[in-house]
Amino acid sequence: METRKRKLIDLNPNTFRILSIKAAEKGTNLKGLIEKSLDTLADDIEESEMYAYLVKNYPEGKEIISAQEKNDFENWLSV
Repeated sequence: METRKRKLIDLNPNTFRILSIKAAEKGTNLKGLIEKSLDTLADDIEESEMYAYLVKNYPEGKEIISAQEKNDFENWLSV
């Protein structure tokens, strides 16, 4: 199972109030509402959108690696 990541965030008071009310409507707490909302947002992002962003902003990732580099990387990953 993947370890969950923690991130401390600051919310403005109005956002906190509105989301707290929304969470109560849904029968959950604010933390649960935010986590579920972010999970849904991440699931909705198309892989092609992420790939397009990476190709545009990190073009070095398009270079083909040598067989030795591939083997070294796979060994590093313990694959």
